[in-house]
Amino acid sequence: MSEVRKIVLAYSGGLDTSVILKWLQENYAAEVVTFTADIGQGEEVKIAREKAQQFNVREIYIEDLHEMFAGDFVFPMFRANAIYEGEYLLGTAIARPLIAQRLVEIANETGADAIAHGATGKGNDQVRFELTAYAMNPNIRVIAPWREWDLSSRERLLAYAQKHGIPVEKRRGTESPYSMDANLLHISYEGGVLEDPWAEPDENMWSRTVAPEQAPDQPLYLQLTFERGDAVALDGQRLSPAQLLGALNELGGRHGVGRIDIVENRYVGMKSRGCYETPGGTILLKAHRAIESITLDREVAHLKDELMPRYASLIYNGYWWSPERRMLQTAIDSSQTSVNGEVRLKLHKGNVTVAGRRSDTDSLFDADVVTFEDDAGAYNQHDAEGFIKLNALRLRIAARKR
Repeated sequence: MSEVRKIVLAYSGGLDTSVILKWLQENYAAEVVTFTADIGQGEEVKIAREKAQQFNVREIYIEDLHEMFAGDFVFPMFRANAIYEGEYLLGTAIARPLIAQRLVEIANETGADAIAHGATGKGNDQVRFELTAYAMNPNIRVIAPWREWDLSSRERLLAYAQKHGIPVEKRRGTESPYSMDANLLHISYEGGVLEDPWAEPDENMWSRTVAPEQAPDQPLYLQLTFERGDAVALDGQRLSPAQLLGALNELGGRHGVGRIDIVENRYVGMKSRGCYETPGGTILLKAHRAIESITLDREVAHLKDELMPRYASLIYNGYWWSPERRMLQTAIDSSQTSVNGEVRLKLHKGNVTVAGRRSDTDSLFDADVVTFEDDAGAYNQHDAEGFIKLNALRLRIAARKR
């Protein structure tokens, strides 16, 4: 421990990293620098500065990374329609490569020889942070207190916090708070009563969405404009990626959109139950698939769908900076050159429904071909007979053998 001179800590101001800050000061003869990435978690940023100052941290980095997070990480991911195990929109996973990247960059700027994070030895985030760190600097030292200390439960963390005067916001009376992660894309909840997959979450746990049954009775219609696969305007108003995602969060949350309660397979091998609120991302995914449905060639669309689970797993497992993810991203981005147009959506009682989609320049939908009315020779239905017989040839041969 004495070999470490300076440590850059990924610091949220929450229970875990506040305890880690004090623990590092007690157990390492090194200066601690805190880094808080402001990627949409709100008031936690102010809390992080105040708590770091309480423990005499001299170098406190708090950076507004909203636009970088949305534009360089979230939007490229949504071009792929990435979703893990059919439900999870990767809100925590996609934030980690950005945070870890800046951790290493700040370590270089401040002359630090180590970074530290608050991910547990049971979770995915330790992998995500450290794979990124080593991709950025193969010689960086990584300190993971959860793999070193004996504070092996949230109750022990709370006791340590109380002993050292670390303030902790509690959300459930005398019980331990949920383990929460928030950013511009989502907020997650784990731990506490959620460790029983049979237990329904309390309604007062949710913070970004109203209950669908309490959402307005009247639906809300909105329109998203896409250019090269990215949403660039809401109801005709051009917005930056972060502004647009924030606006969709507000609208989706008001109409009960974006809640999920899942049991997922962690990379480290266990199943974990988590609850997530991703209102803006839920809307964005629905809209992006809708505009792709009329602008992408069939085989390109199908190939993207085949590649998507692998792409999503790479993000979930921490391989954002891997060569294979970058290769896939190049292919995905190439497919998006024609993904231009508008999508109209209806939000109602927790649901997102596509009400219309159009592209004046890139639509492959040909009404003259697909119509049930007189197609005026645009499509020769007799051609289908030969098509079917050729495709049935192997099936007919096999049937004769039987």
